[in-house]
Amino acid sequence: MALSDFLPDDWRDATLLGRIDFGQGPTPVLIRGGRIEDVSRIAPTTSDLMNAFAPGAAIPRGEDLGPLEALDVRAVWENPEGAAAKLLAPVDLQVLKAAGVTFAVSTLERVIEERARGDAAAALQIREQLSASMGGDLRSVDPGSEGAERLKQTLIKSGLWSQYLEVAIGPDAEIFTKGPTLSSMGWGDHVGVRSDSHWNNPEPEVVLLCDGSGRIRGASLGNDVNLRDFEGRSALLLSKAKDNNASCAIGPFFRLFDDGFSLDDVRSAEVTLKITGRDNFVLDGHSNMSLISRDPAVLAGQAYGKQHQYPDGFALFLGTMFAPIQDRDAPGQGFTHKVGDRVRVATPKLGVLENEVTTCDLAAPWTFGVSALIRNLAGRGLL
Repeated sequence: MALSDFLPDDWRDATLLGRIDFGQGPTPVLIRGGRIEDVSRIAPTTSDLMNAFAPGAAIPRGEDLGPLEALDVRAVWENPEGAAAKLLAPVDLQVLKAAGVTFAVSTLERVIEERARGDAAAALQIREQLSASMGGDLRSVDPGSEGAERLKQTLIKSGLWSQYLEVAIGPDAEIFTKGPTLSSMGWGDHVGVRSDSHWNNPEPEVVLLCDGSGRIRGASLGNDVNLRDFEGRSALLLSKAKDNNASCAIGPFFRLFDDGFSLDDVRSAEVTLKITGRDNFVLDGHSNMSLISRDPAVLAGQAYGKQHQYPDGFALFLGTMFAPIQDRDAPGQGFTHKVGDRVRVATPKLGVLENEVTTCDLAAPWTFGVSALIRNLAGRGLL
């Protein structure tokens, strides 16, 4: 399995930012013209690199490490111990932020979770009721508009209003901190669900990379895993549903904006999802970023501003356009993950993010935090 198979279709013409561990510790790299450059002497972290150079500015060449095709990296299901390098998540000091309920389909599913109180068996009937009542309206409403307010008042009178609908069509988007700095997983690694969760799913998303001034610099793919039973019991359990060991994946690289790739490509991206289980279960899905309820630039603007600053930058998950509901076991029980599921998120301009599902307690413990990174960089003479 070659890493180039997971890169954008036009990866030789793209500028890709990432992190690779060659055995000494995290190394920021750029892929340009099909070759890998170690840029750690220019900037020791991807955060520093984005803050050191303005959008559109030329980044100096780093140390040439050869053609990307020669790089030996392997996924966790491929005997990774023998690999010469490990592909890491392409963020380091950036804060991990996420936007919620930004697509009509995921909005309806959040309302269903709330009404079902985390009971998957009750979801089917509630889904049918809600879809008949308001599915079309949600897809056409402009958040924060007069039409949204009219719909809100109608739903309140009908007893169908929800806190999830407030952030879906109200003036304020749901923006939350997904997990701690440095906690995200990379391509080919495990992604985790809690062992005590019995109703959960992946959340394939496009992820924006923003610098310390809030400027959007590029995009990648992400999996913001969700525990539907936990969040369904109470929205106050969001941290237990979202911030768990290995529950966040980004990769394989961030594609930086340039003459061949822009925010408009993000806005029109066709994203596919494929889940393959060891039980021979297969789920395929596809959707388009054009269905998002708030423009990506608006979401980034609500994450950063006079109320919120992130000097090291931030990665912003834009919300999932998928809500897998296909029955996996018993009819009416819907979808939930099993250990060993392979989750593949793809779009031509960003490549493929693939991870294998495990439980959070069986995933490798997270031990490399900010202090460990500082010590490692200092020991390598990069600080």
